[in-house]
Amino acid sequence: MYKQQVLRKPITFRQFSRKGWSLFSCLGREVRIGVLGVCTLACAAPRLQAAAPLLLIPVEAEEREAETPADTLLLGEAAVAATRAPLAANVAARQVTTFTRADLEAAGITSINDLLKLSAATDVRQRGGFGVQTDISIDGGTHDQITLLLNGVPLVNPQTGHNAADFPVNLADIERVEILEGAASRVMGSQAFSGAINVVTRQRDASPLETQVEGGSYGLFRAEARTAWNLAPQWQTSVSGSFQRSNGATDNSAFKGGKAFAQLGYNAADFDFHLQAGTTIQDFGANTFYSAAYPNQWEATRRFLLSARAESKGRIHLAPQLSWVRSLDHFQLIKDSEKGENFHRGDVFTAALNAYTDWALGRTAFGAELREEVIYSTNLGRELAEDQRIEIGGEEGRFYTRRDDRTNLSYFLEHNLVWQHFTLSAGVMAERNNAIDAKFRLYPGVDLSYRPSREWKIYASFERSLRLPSFTDVWYKSPTQEGNVGLHPEACSAFRLGADFVHPALTLRLKAHYKRGENMIDWVMRSADDIYHATSFSLDIYGAGADADFRLQHLLGKRQPLERLTLSYAWIGQHRRAGEPYFKSNYAMEYLRHKFVARLRHRVAARLEAEWTLRVQEREGSYLVYRNHQATAEARPYGTHALLDLRLDWTAPRYTLFADITNLTGHRYFDLANVPQPRCLVRVGVSFRMARQ
Repeated sequence: MYKQQVLRKPITFRQFSRKGWSLFSCLGREVRIGVLGVCTLACAAPRLQAAAPLLLIPVEAEEREAETPADTLLLGEAAVAATRAPLAANVAARQVTTFTRADLEAAGITSINDLLKLSAATDVRQRGGFGVQTDISIDGGTHDQITLLLNGVPLVNPQTGHNAADFPVNLADIERVEILEGAASRVMGSQAFSGAINVVTRQRDASPLETQVEGGSYGLFRAEARTAWNLAPQWQTSVSGSFQRSNGATDNSAFKGGKAFAQLGYNAADFDFHLQAGTTIQDFGANTFYSAAYPNQWEATRRFLLSARAESKGRIHLAPQLSWVRSLDHFQLIKDSEKGENFHRGDVFTAALNAYTDWALGRTAFGAELREEVIYSTNLGRELAEDQRIEIGGEEGRFYTRRDDRTNLSYFLEHNLVWQHFTLSAGVMAERNNAIDAKFRLYPGVDLSYRPSREWKIYASFERSLRLPSFTDVWYKSPTQEGNVGLHPEACSAFRLGADFVHPALTLRLKAHYKRGENMIDWVMRSADDIYHATSFSLDIYGAGADADFRLQHLLGKRQPLERLTLSYAWIGQHRRAGEPYFKSNYAMEYLRHKFVARLRHRVAARLEAEWTLRVQEREGSYLVYRNHQATAEARPYGTHALLDLRLDWTAPRYTLFADITNLTGHRYFDLANVPQPRCLVRVGVSFRMARQ
């Protein structure tokens, strides 16, 4: 369980009254309940990019087991709530799935993308092993329909969602990963069409050195190091770096690359300040990544992030934020050949202001965001005059010949009210984008929860959302794909229902959702011998899910070896209401109809622990079979497959020895068309932690 250092003397409370205004009297303040400190995390300060903070509020099981008077509001277990202003997670009307650092360490992952596979509602499709070139989607959406953030800063890549999941942060930096399922434009911004993923880094820990070295199948080598320091009572900083390489698990899938991340924080009595910078570098053989007709594709990507955020702590909390994200992409359809070669450079500049204040009727948040998206390319955008072209970095004598840009302006207003057993969060986002027209459009949302008892919470929500087409959707042309300049923004109305049951021995979550979509974008083949075309249609998406987390040592006692069992299941269905006939969908209709995840953590010996992970998934759709790199008319279903993984940890005070076996049974399967996924992968390594003197 996450514990935050307490910097100021807390105020101690024994219980909360159920008066409608009582909870707001202590929201945003650091309080202590019994012997437990409960405070707002610095890293969860209100974010400015059309989104709210995601708050983590842990409560010890002993506090939950204590007898409580009937008029006392009992805090639930660790949870995350999504609103534009801080709101205690136990009363929040909408919940977010959270993977903590303990989950990350137990799962034995090489990338954030691997961790996301443990969420039944999240679809992770990798074109290569070890997290290389990954598409991530939520609740049956596509990889372009989610917002990815780092400490609340949007990692926007308007070129394409294919490269959006390359987070410029190292595993050692991560405190937790938060997944908001479902449409959330009024909370997370316009592009949060199907959900959002926020990576939160470790902010106040101080460790002089943490290192990890590992090696494994297919020539894998990976090394990572991190150092963190408290420079003064108010100043904290950390720096990390990593490198990885592999020969690749299939032909022409070798890769190498690295990441660097640094952050600086200042925490004073009247304001906070946070600065972060990160970069990621990837070079990889793309095999049949984008077309099975070309087996020797290659790609290199670069990403740079710089952001600054501040927050005042007066009666009105003001939180300005500035960020810049640059994405570079060099793609070769045939390696070392100019045929089908593309260069892209995207820049996203964001300036935003988030604010909130408390008053007699609750907590109100308001703010604005201005985002400028610019792309220079050899393929995407409008043709540039010769004197307007700019040189491609590192490519002497070669120039970006095309350009496009768009400006997005949005305002938001939200109000949160807690009254007895109820919580209401309602708001609206007004947005205008010059790529559409000069009009403002409204995207409202309402979340409502009811707590009939200490253990149960029932909630419902309605959201309107939009998503602008990517520059690839609009402009891309190649021997195998053709964009569509006539595409309109995607729009949807989304409904969610759910119930949470929280007990010291068991957490149970039930949920159902429905999304009615218009102008939904996909790439389709109209016949077996056609190329892919960007098109739009009307689509309904509906589904349900259940998650159960058993704390086995609470149920069975601490003397037995079993520690934790987690079961998760998600089901998705679709109904295509309107659209042109097609032979094959490349994205939108290739969703996971069923996904089941089971995780069991148990002790093997005094210092040796094991975690087993079973993933079973059935994917709708089919892929076109190629023979000798020539397309046939045969469409083969993806079908159902099951994968079993094992993680072993031998932990000492200053170091941990570990071994990971992924796909223990060596099952061969396809998650993307004609891209065979690797069989059994083995990794072994050691991590070391230096103690602070």
